[in-house]
Amino acid sequence: KVGVLLLNLGGPDTLDQVEPFLYNLFSDPEIITLPGAVRWLNGPLAWIIAKTRAPMSREGYKQVLDGGSPQLRTTLAQGAAIEAALSTRGVSAKSYIGMRYWHAPPHPYTDEALAAIKADGVQRLVVLPLYPQFSISTSGSSLRLLEREYYQDQQLRLLKNVVIPAWYNRQGYVHSMARLIASRTGERAGAHVFFSAHGLPQKYVQELGDPYQQQIEAALPLRVLGYSNPDTLAYQSKVGPVPWLQPYTDEKIKELAGGGVSSLVVVPISFVSEHIETLEEIDIEYRELAEEAGITHWERVPALGVEEDFIEDLASAVVEAL
Repeated sequence: KVGVLLLNLGGPDTLDQVEPFLYNLFSDPEIITLPGAVRWLNGPLAWIIAKTRAPMSREGYKQVLDGGSPQLRTTLAQGAAIEAALSTRGVSAKSYIGMRYWHAPPHPYTDEALAAIKADGVQRLVVLPLYPQFSISTSGSSLRLLEREYYQDQQLRLLKNVVIPAWYNRQGYVHSMARLIASRTGERAGAHVFFSAHGLPQKYVQELGDPYQQQIEAALPLRVLGYSNPDTLAYQSKVGPVPWLQPYTDEKIKELAGGGVSSLVVVPISFVSEHIETLEEIDIEYRELAEEAGITHWERVPALGVEEDFIEDLASAVVEAL
């Protein structure tokens, strides 16, 4: 019996869940990295950050929580689509979802996913984080938690498993993104393609050796396939006073507008499902900023979701791993 465990961030379904979700997020030592001697401060610090950020975050989530978490809906659909794609390849598999930071029903937490995997008698497991690029703070955090769960359970230690840590340079992912971009730039040959990736603190790359930035820059779809549109890469979602990967999305939008760019096609390069960073931060905040700066045409490429070639390629990755 084959299982495919999809790892994702998770997110609140209601406004009341925003604050506890933020606490879960910021109490992760892979998100707030403190020296070992003061790591006990993670919990209190996370509580302060969650309390402080919750009012503003709730305002953002008001814009996107229509019928629950959009990320959960997409992840469930991706799991079902991967099962179907595997079936056409002669692999009978069941998908499971492990959310890292939210577990209120119907969100399955990692330990709940593992309990279901054991109950179903899965014999071979492929672990597939739904982050194209590897980062300590995303795939790394989920995999570290998964490792702890494994070593604490004798039954899981006997389960054959393999991890697909990143797939940023797989042909299906890159070509699917490029086709989505091309479908929006075809009638606007001079449109400037703006890749916006989720940021992270610079120290992850400079001090901890995080490969995220290198992987983002290595496989920008237009460049890989030779499209001629001008393009820019920037990083969004900065939190706190420490330096994050640069350039920042908001500053770069204003810079491009000041330089005469009037048409932007925005690509959420590190996201494969819609959530607050795409539906609220990009679609509302950055769009308003762009229009105020003089951008007259703004279009956002959707997250890949269940785009056929993308799903087919993930299924191929699972088969290769098996």
